[in-house]
Amino acid sequence: MRRTRSWHVDAPPDRLWRVLADTARFNEASGLGKYQLEELPQADGSVLRIGRSRIMGFGLEWNERPYEWLEGSHFRQTRLFRKGPFSRFGISAELTPEASGRTRIDYVLHGEPANIFGHALVALRQIDRAFRHMGMLVETASRHAEAGEPGPAPFEMPTVELAPGGRERLEAARGRLAAGPYGHGLADRLATLIAGAPDVDVEQIRPLKLAREWGVSRLAAVELALAATREGMLRLSWDLLCPRCRGAKRSVAALDQLPRGAHCPSCNIDYGADFTENVELSFRPAPSIRPVLAGGFCIAGPMSTPHVVMQQILAPGETRELAAPLPPGRYRLRTIDPGETAEFEHDGGALPAFVADASGARLDAVGPAIRLANRDARERVLVLERRDWRSDALTAKAATALQAFRDLFADQVLRPDEDVAIDSVALMFTDLEGSTALYQRIGDGAAYNLVRDHFAYLGEAVRRHEGTLVKTIGDAVMAAFADPAQAVAAALSVQRHVGEFNARQQDAAIRIKTGLHVGPCIAVTMNGRLDYFGSAVNLAARLQGESGGGDVVISEALAADPAVRPLLAPFRLSDERARLKGFAEPVPFHRLTQDALLAN
Repeated sequence: MRRTRSWHVDAPPDRLWRVLADTARFNEASGLGKYQLEELPQADGSVLRIGRSRIMGFGLEWNERPYEWLEGSHFRQTRLFRKGPFSRFGISAELTPEASGRTRIDYVLHGEPANIFGHALVALRQIDRAFRHMGMLVETASRHAEAGEPGPAPFEMPTVELAPGGRERLEAARGRLAAGPYGHGLADRLATLIAGAPDVDVEQIRPLKLAREWGVSRLAAVELALAATREGMLRLSWDLLCPRCRGAKRSVAALDQLPRGAHCPSCNIDYGADFTENVELSFRPAPSIRPVLAGGFCIAGPMSTPHVVMQQILAPGETRELAAPLPPGRYRLRTIDPGETAEFEHDGGALPAFVADASGARLDAVGPAIRLANRDARERVLVLERRDWRSDALTAKAATALQAFRDLFADQVLRPDEDVAIDSVALMFTDLEGSTALYQRIGDGAAYNLVRDHFAYLGEAVRRHEGTLVKTIGDAVMAAFADPAQAVAAALSVQRHVGEFNARQQDAAIRIKTGLHVGPCIAVTMNGRLDYFGSAVNLAARLQGESGGGDVVISEALAADPAVRPLLAPFRLSDERARLKGFAEPVPFHRLTQDALLAN
């Protein structure tokens, strides 16, 4: 059995790809139910994937063969059935560029009946009806791409069913969210998403992806999701992602439940938790408002892992050449099973050959096209992925360095006996110049109120720049930022606008001392809150001690960060060096004077 259709569309392949390769959305729009996947490690290191579902009254069970695709060019999959009316069933799509930015789409449905029921489905034209409906979805997606509309194709989706009383709970929570400081005018939009979006859009809500799709700031989207969780609209999840396939293999509701490691049955490897790399905070609707069933509509399709550019199945000894360009960028080559990986930078010119062998994946001699080879004695699946996979991932490192997270989820801490290494955190320490004299000059009560107001002033600047106030120590503040550039921007803002703060004070003016550094540290729970420790923390505190007030003292490491350099380019920095307590050698640093800050 084979059914084919072709279309000529006024849109380039890359624009069509994002809607046609969204196979999970296609399956949900087609009325197919979710399926469960069991992954069974095999003796040779590979993984047998068994899918189970029901459709049209039939209980189905099949071997889930990996999808094959090349971004912007083609995708295909075949399922080998153990139970059901067909012995095999599959679909493929080819996108061929034509003149004037047009694309030819070739869509193919193929299968082989296994019994009388399968032959009856073919004879009664049930398969033809299903294929016509899929053709209608292709046409809808194509029109969407031709119009250049953003976002997913506007398929007619099954009606969303909320929990009993869910709509009332949603409306009440929406009102509270809209009235609070973290709604950002987005509460109605989030409520509409929860109440009406298809499952594929809400089974894992990623705030950074939402920010990109909605055209709002990343901070606004994250704060919205955090506050919506506190109001009962969403439920948060700490997902422990596999470092190979990036799938969430363990998920927990609280940081102190986070395991130190997990096993990925998809890749057949054990791996650890890394706050920077593979612990992600995601969200889904609260079950009391909208239950979302377990399983997936297409668990491993191209858009389920959009950072994967290519995935190809190669038989033993097979070689293959793909006639499609590879955009410049940083890539990693791996096999779908455990083994060695290879990273490379592609400048748009010649490409290395991609080779799978018994040890894993490696690169070979360069050539003009994408060339693949399997030099192993068994079938291998080669995967090529972009290294920017974290662009939409709200990592634990980033989430816990946000003020909204600390404000709303102070109870989300690590286990008392646990510490977590973080590869890099930007730290800012501040203090008031001459605070002892300030108390003597204006009195304890007035000085206390001034210090309290200055904490609020600092807190607003830190929050606006996606950081968090970790703690106050007397009149001093320790703040942390996941992004080094945001830390420097916050410090510059504090010193540039302190004059406006002082203009609102009646009793006295303040001068703020600031010191900043970036480096690795450990996160721990201390006094019931998340805190940071390590030599990087100590150095940032010592650099604050070198500040004279009104200036910004920045470590050499922080000033050299690629994202920080443009912020400092307008300034003439002093090059200084000092012996700091706890450091054996003199420490180099840079200073931005108050005059230089106010002049730029």
